[in-house]
Amino acid sequence: MKLEPRPVDEAVYTRAQAEGLSELQARLLASRLPGYQGELAPLVTPSLRYLAHPERLADGRRAAERIAQAVAEGESIGILTDYDVDGITSHVVIRRTLVELFGVPEHKLHSLIGHRIHDGYGISLPLVERTLSLKPLPTLVITADCGSSDEPRIARLKAAGIDVVVSDHHALPQEGPPASAYACVNPTRDDCAYPDKTIAGCMVAWLLMSLARGVLVEWGVLPGATPKLSPWLSYVALGTVADCVSLGGSPANRAVVSYGLALINRMDAACWRAMAARLGADSVPFNAETLAFQMGPRINARSRLDDPYAALHFMLAESDAVANRQLEVLDQDNQSRKAIEADMAEEARTLAASALMADEPAVVVLLEDGHPGVQGIVASRLVQAYGRPALVLTRAAAPNMLTGSGRSIDGLHMRDALQRTFELAPEALPRFGGHSGAAGVGVPRAQLDAFKQAFLTAVTEQLEGRALYPRLWTDGELSTAQLSLATLEEIDALGPYGREFDAPLFEGRFIVEALRPVGADGAHLMLELSMGAITCKAIWFRALTPGELPAFTIGDTLHCAYKLNRNRWRGRESLQLMVEHARVV
Repeated sequence: MKLEPRPVDEAVYTRAQAEGLSELQARLLASRLPGYQGELAPLVTPSLRYLAHPERLADGRRAAERIAQAVAEGESIGILTDYDVDGITSHVVIRRTLVELFGVPEHKLHSLIGHRIHDGYGISLPLVERTLSLKPLPTLVITADCGSSDEPRIARLKAAGIDVVVSDHHALPQEGPPASAYACVNPTRDDCAYPDKTIAGCMVAWLLMSLARGVLVEWGVLPGATPKLSPWLSYVALGTVADCVSLGGSPANRAVVSYGLALINRMDAACWRAMAARLGADSVPFNAETLAFQMGPRINARSRLDDPYAALHFMLAESDAVANRQLEVLDQDNQSRKAIEADMAEEARTLAASALMADEPAVVVLLEDGHPGVQGIVASRLVQAYGRPALVLTRAAAPNMLTGSGRSIDGLHMRDALQRTFELAPEALPRFGGHSGAAGVGVPRAQLDAFKQAFLTAVTEQLEGRALYPRLWTDGELSTAQLSLATLEEIDALGPYGREFDAPLFEGRFIVEALRPVGADGAHLMLELSMGAITCKAIWFRALTPGELPAFTIGDTLHCAYKLNRNRWRGRESLQLMVEHARVV
């Protein structure tokens, strides 16, 4: 692992200081916004006033009017969403809006969420069959976080008399929006005037339902005093963070995460209270990392391994008892996911050796007995370990087919690479979808070699000879005086942090004053590290493999990459370092 300082955009750095940011804040901002020429205020002080009006979404008005018509005429409505956190939070936004704001009776709604293993992603054929078997048959299906690449299945629903309103954020296929959809609301459309193409599926759903509320008020179906959808931004914040969309140059994403976290920390909903109780009193207030590393993985684990409806019931729980019961299910699945992930990651690293020896620009591995629900996480582990894009395949439910998930690196658009792969070998990639950082594929087993070669060619073309190796971008060194909670408050004031706006990672040399392995398998290290007259407590998660001993001892000097963290214990706060990487000097 190589530590590299983030390049600082001098123009942004100068502007940031001129607008009142501290030297450290200006440096952090300027290293995360290379080439940024827009206003800094919407990023530095996120606010909902920076959200563009949903009328600017292509097909937005048409879609909203169709939803309003269904509400006004008492139609049966299907809500069809993906099974991950983005899909589940989208589902909650749509369902709660229809029931609580628009007055649609529960019996008029059908929740349609595919099973990752048995149904697959998006508007799958099994999900279509399930929809067509409903009694009464819905006359409208609203999708969220899926549908842009599902024209054949949408055509099947249309033929049965069902209008499909697609709301999605995934890249569209080259042929454009699905022709059979009644409307397709997707900010990535070429003809879409919405200024932010990076918003998550849950945000698209929120904007669409906000527009539908406006139409219903215009038509006189709802009174003008009908509440707006602002409270649902708590769910949008969770979905946005968990789906790893950009928190960099996106005023919209920064605004909804910032506002949504404020809502979450009121602890008005049972799901937030249950999670706070599970994590302990010192976990509140939640921040973006709580959503990314505590709530997101638990909801995703359920959809990766089993029926995703437990996650939906958890998010919709009206009582603490129900929320706690559903959270226990999610927690158990998350523990199972961790065990499966560890085994698959070990096998994947072994299989990746040949790609590394050949200096291939991407890692493509087939795990014959791997669980398809954990492909993406394992791919992420390979990216971290080797600094190159990774694609992990396992057997699919359909005979003679493989399914896979890919994760990318900075500078490679994964979905574009797959589009190019399709152009080079169309028979080897009958189905794919995703966005810049992540994507999914379906590959015929007999075409695996052809797929791999075409994919490697596509990656090579995009990367243009760039050197590939595992690296950690750091924000330089802190002085001893900066190792304080005051510095952490300075950093937190620039939040929220997430994809393309990484939490600050610093580097420095420390003397080991104390250490002890912790955790059930002794894989984590608790440390006391000193720099000059300052001594800090630190923790290094996954520092060791089970049974391994540290390669250093008390008195050694470590060159560390670390984050500043607030450790809360019985109402008291102290600074703690979160070590990401360390080597003996």
